Parts: sequence; C-alpha cells; structure tokens
Amino acid sequence: MDQQFIEGWDKAPNLLGEGAFGEVHLLTNRATGEAVAMKVIDTRIHAGVYEQARKEFTIHRRLDNDSIIRVYGVRKEPPLMYLFLEYAPGGELYDKIEPDVGLPQLEAQRYFRQIIGGVEYLHRLGIAHRDLKPENILLDNHDNIKISDFGMATIFRLNGVERKLDKRCGTLPYIAPEVLRGPYRAEPADLWSCGVILVALLTGELPWDEPTPTQPEYRGWRDGKIGRPPWVKVDSLALGLLQRLLQHAAGRRATVQTIRDSAWFKRRLRSDGDRWSLDGCPPPPARGGADDVPSFSQPAAGADELLLGTQFQNTQPGTASSQTPLQRLVKRMTRFFVTTNQAETLDRLKELFDSCGYTWRFTGSCTMTVQTLDRRKMPLTFKASVLDMTDHVLVDFRLSKGCGLDFKRHFIRIKQKLPDILLNVPVNWSVAAATNSVP
Repeated sequence: MDQQFIEGWDKAPNLLGEGAFGEVHLLTNRATGEAVAMKVIDTRIHAGVYEQARKEFTIHRRLDNDSIIRVYGVRKEPPLMYLFLEYAPGGELYDKIEPDVGLPQLEAQRYFRQIIGGVEYLHRLGIAHRDLKPENILLDNHDNIKISDFGMATIFRLNGVERKLDKRCGTLPYIAPEVLRGPYRAEPADLWSCGVILVALLTGELPWDEPTPTQPEYRGWRDGKIGRPPWVKVDSLALGLLQRLLQHAAGRRATVQTIRDSAWFKRRLRSDGDRWSLDGCPPPPARGGADDVPSFSQPAAGADELLLGTQFQNTQPGTASSQTPLQRLVKRMTRFFVTTNQAETLDRLKELFDSCGYTWRFTGSCTMTVQTLDRRKMPLTFKASVLDMTDHVLVDFRLSKGCGLDFKRHFIRIKQKLPDILLNVPVNWSVAAATNSVP
C-alpha cells in the first residue's frame, strides 16, 4: 500500500496494532494533521472473514457513545476491506496496569465506571460485545476509555425479543463459564468479563486461566477460598462486588443496576486512593469538551463506502501537524530511550532475545517480531522497534498477540537487562518520560 493511501491522507510507517485478520494503521491529513485509524481486513484468511467484517461494520456503525470507538466508514477493495475508526492516542488500557500490582483504586474505579457505562449502552441497544478485555479497551487524549474491536459482537435482542447465543467466542481468562457450555445469555456473559477486568485493574493479575472445574484457581474461588492472591489484594467492598459479578450461575450474577448500586462503585475516593466515604457517587469524570477533540460527520445510513477528505470536518486545524515525532506516537508505557545508536541497539536486542530464549525475526529494517509463551503457555507475540527520534534513539515495544499483562512482564524483564544503555532525558511527554528509568 502506498504511503498516500487516499489523496491528502498519509499512512504512518508504524502500525497501531494488529489482529487475527489484519492490521491497524494511522492515517493523518497532510493539511490539517488530523488523525484516524484504519483497520485493514484481509478477507482471504478464511471463507467467513468477509461476512464477519461486514457484520462488524453493520453493528459498529449503529453506535454513538463517548465510551465506544466511533466508526466513520468502510472502503472495499477486494480482497481487502478498510474500516475507518476514531484514533485513540492514549493507547490500550492494559498498558496502564502494573503487572502483579494493578492501579490505584481511584483510577481503577474511574475506568470501571466508564466500562460499565459503555457496556450498559451496548446492552440497551441489544448488542453484546463478547470479547471484553483490557486489550480491546483504548484510551483517548483525556484518558477516557473507548471500547473497541467489535469483530465478535452480535445482536442478541431485536424488537424486544431476546435470543440466547451459542457461539463460543472470547478470550479464555475473561470468558464466562456458561459460554464454554452454551447456549448462554449475552448480558451476564459480558458482565462476567467486566468482573475479570476489574480484578486485573485492582491486582495486576488474572484470577484463572479459564473458568472450568479443572482449574484449581477457579475451583478455589467457587469454594470461597479468598485468602490467597489475587483476592488478598482486594479490599472488602471491591471483593463484595466481585463476588456478585463472578457468580458461576449466570442467573445469580450482578446486573448493571446492582453494580451501580454496590458500595464500591458508589464510594468516593480521594486522590491518594486510600480514604473514602459512602456519601454517594460523585459526578462522572469530565470528558473533553466539543472544542477539545476533532468532530467528524457520520456516514449516511445507507452508505457502504467512505472517501476520506470530503466527509471529515476538522475543528482543530494544524494541531496535530505541529506535534513532534515523539508526540505523534500513540502513548505507551512500554518504551524507553537508550544511549546507543540504532545499529548498536539492535545488536544488543538480538543478543538479549537469544539469551531469553525468544524466537525473533526482522520484519522491517529496525523492527523485530518476537515470539514466546505467556504464563498459560499460550503464544505471545510482540514487536520491538528501534526509532531514531532525532535527538535520541527510542526503543518501542508493542503487543501483537497474547495477554497484555504478560507482555508487560516480559518488557520489564527486558528493560532490567539493559541498565547500562538506558537514558534518562527530559522530554515534553509525561508518558514517555515515565518509562526512562529502570523500575
């Protein structure tokens, strides 16, 4: 694909992400600097990909909510399909979570409230996401969540009539137990996934590999054995909510309303995350106003193609184009600066990856794709790019496939093995600056 994919819009050289059926690229408007994400879907992967992608767009285009990524249109150039989506420069939610530690309760509560708001909106429209996890939740410029990736989504209620679902889909650590058995109700299954996300937010770990009787961690949870990690990291109010959310029987599981009514959801937390009261739920965190973010016109109801450049209206001319190369990268905690040049850095990474037993290969002149296994012995793939940022060399790691928390564990391990070349420099970007010292 050419760098200029559509007249006036340039494709950035670095991927935003990738999935089972394609890649996500960043498109920027040459005149205004405005950015959108472009999801490329290769319909040749298997026979059902085209219909799945068409269904994804059909469902996604109905959505208009602050907590959900917007879709602007689709373009078909067989065998490829292109979905044009809202760009979320804040990165992925999992990247915020410190492995085995989690987030301060104030942050975890804020994100969780927004997730529940987004899921409630989906369910009100009769739509189930079916693959809720931190890897599918993005962040905007104001650190607000944006639920993304509707490839597994489906309509479970139409004209007031609900149907049970039978397709087994999702990600095993986040999947509800009844999904593995089927058929199942959509709403309790999505809310179960929200409960596992809350465990990850509060503790930095996942409670089990999958919710089945063969898993000792899950058996222990069902038997009420909560005197071990991750449950010992959770205070009593949060644990009470989790005990209602992670009920094995879907019919006894917490609903959106019981979640909202729970003491932990309503508690007022101060900035230190320690002191709180039960005076009621504070107002939702302020989002950026209309003057703070670009606005776009939506595609017409019957449209199946969108040509960039005519439908997009920018409210911030020139803002993005004035940013530095570092600021134009999606925010990510898994990166650091080094004192070595590109060639020397690549040599160090090759030596380190070999010593760690990783399988790796070059997938670009300065990008390495690394493969290993996570804690569940499942495939974990990530990319390491060595970028010349003019003043310094930046080593940028990005998850391609697998568990985000395990990916961050590997990143920390790699970083701790390079203390002699890590560079502490002042930069005008707090997220990047925060990654410059050894944890």
